[in-house]
Amino acid sequence: MNHDVKAAELTAEIADEKVQIGEKVQIGEKVQTGERSLRAKKLCELLPNKLSRPVVASLVGCIHCGMCHTACHYALALPDDPTMTPSYKADQLRKIFKATQDWTGRVFPWWVGAKTPVTDADLERLKNIAFGTCTNCRRCTYNCPMGVDTAVLNRITRGLLTSVGVMPEGVRVVSKDQWEIGNQMGVLKEDYLETLDWMSEELSGEVGTEEARIPVDKSGCEVMYVINPREAKYDPRSIAAAAKVFWAAGESWTMPSEGWDQTNFGLFSGDDQLGGVAGKRVYEQVKKLKARQLVISECGHGFRSTRCEAPNWSATDIDFPIESSIFTMLRYLEEGRIVVDKSKQVERVTYHDSCNLARSCGITEEPRQLLRHVASDFVEMTPNRQENFCCTGGGGAMSMSEYAPRRLQSAKVKAEQIKATGAKVVVTSCHNCVDGLKDLIRHYQLGCEVKQLVDLVSEALVIEQCAVSKKKKDTAVKRSPLTPLEGHCILVVDDEEDARTFLSTVLEDAGAKVITAADGVHAIALARELHPSAITLDISMPGRDGVAVFGDIRSDPEICDIPVCVVTGHPEFRKVIYQRAVPPPEGYLGKPVPGEKLVEDLVRILELREKHDKKQ
Repeated sequence: MNHDVKAAELTAEIADEKVQIGEKVQIGEKVQTGERSLRAKKLCELLPNKLSRPVVASLVGCIHCGMCHTACHYALALPDDPTMTPSYKADQLRKIFKATQDWTGRVFPWWVGAKTPVTDADLERLKNIAFGTCTNCRRCTYNCPMGVDTAVLNRITRGLLTSVGVMPEGVRVVSKDQWEIGNQMGVLKEDYLETLDWMSEELSGEVGTEEARIPVDKSGCEVMYVINPREAKYDPRSIAAAAKVFWAAGESWTMPSEGWDQTNFGLFSGDDQLGGVAGKRVYEQVKKLKARQLVISECGHGFRSTRCEAPNWSATDIDFPIESSIFTMLRYLEEGRIVVDKSKQVERVTYHDSCNLARSCGITEEPRQLLRHVASDFVEMTPNRQENFCCTGGGGAMSMSEYAPRRLQSAKVKAEQIKATGAKVVVTSCHNCVDGLKDLIRHYQLGCEVKQLVDLVSEALVIEQCAVSKKKKDTAVKRSPLTPLEGHCILVVDDEEDARTFLSTVLEDAGAKVITAADGVHAIALARELHPSAITLDISMPGRDGVAVFGDIRSDPEICDIPVCVVTGHPEFRKVIYQRAVPPPEGYLGKPVPGEKLVEDLVRILELREKHDKKQ
């Protein structure tokens, strides 16, 4: 049953009757007996279904220290309004939790501020807070000393409201389109296919060959490529740009005629059911077309929801690799499959980190590595990476027109960031960010344009040299599907026995010989003695931690050439590794580690090292 049908049934119930409650309704310090709306009652009943250990920890862990206030672009742009602070927004759910689930709210309701919504007007007020004053960017979470995930709490509040049919009209429409049409912008199948055909004709004309046409529903390809529906509706040139890169790299790829929307409005609305259905549509197409890998166009929330969240929402086991096209393009460059000329980009550029890519998925260095290949004059915003400010278009904000004035007020923080760089081109890897940035650039008259990495890579391609690389692809070393790491020795460094056992099992199943070390000193000794093909390195270890061990490896002439793949759950990994005066690690995976992703990354690292060695 879809979201609109559920909302309609609930509305009908409300029209028929009001729920008379002979119960005492707790409102702060006052106690009254009265009427609670069906929606308000239902919302309170649904809350327990949303509670997990991490959620409860965030609900009870806030000490109201104020650190999050200086992290939020709404609070910074509107400093005189205390309702803009993240702690205030999260307190709206805490009040309900305290009143209905926590013993302190039953014993000392006036002390802990326990309170539940009573009327539909209360729910409307809650809606305006949850949807209208937060983009779920998670910057407050990243800066919370107690680890409180305010964005998760806000998403739960949104989800509860959505479950009872209370949401902004734009959210309702977009969710309805994703439920019923299959994509969040309501693009019909015939219009989508017509757009692909149109882009195929333009690209074929540009490069002078029909081989550059966009393949649709081609079975058995290496890559299935999915997009944000904004590309089909408003920005088809980005589809052509990606197709040009795939063609130049000689990739075996296809786009599906169904299940092509990698975005997921369930992440924004808090509707896990919609989130699961949207994700599963994409997964089913990968299996139907027998593609080896799923590549997602540049979209922060699309990557996060498709790669990280939707497998849980849909209860689906993913048995194929999923990667952002950022990694795909960077790999093509590193493998020599495409050649670019950075001098083609003459304007100064800066990079805006998508909140979902940087803070939620840890993707900060790869876009910059790619950008340095295609731009001559690149300057950083301050702050950047995980500390970067939101574009103000995230969390589905672009679909909520009623909150646009406040959103643009809060955009002053980002506008000042951009202006300080002196850049004429703002590059980002997210379509929501493209729209959010364009809005604020126009509003604050910054005189910049917004591009994505795929635009710059496509424009910088040196087709003549790419064609040569394309022909060489047929002679490349083929991966063994069963034991791709056969003949390699991998050193696994981790202080946790369970982690060592898991990683060793995965790598041994892939054909590798595995040696292990539980601490840094032993790891360095084994590396010097056995000189393994690669090292997987944990960061959080007692004694000499992974950061120090990595520095030892890089500074030791005997072992500095061994590729290192960091495997860790340490939140500060990129800051402590990439901001050091040593070459960065060859790979990075966050815990928990998908086994197939570990093998795939090590295969890629080792292949690149072999190619590098042959050139020497």
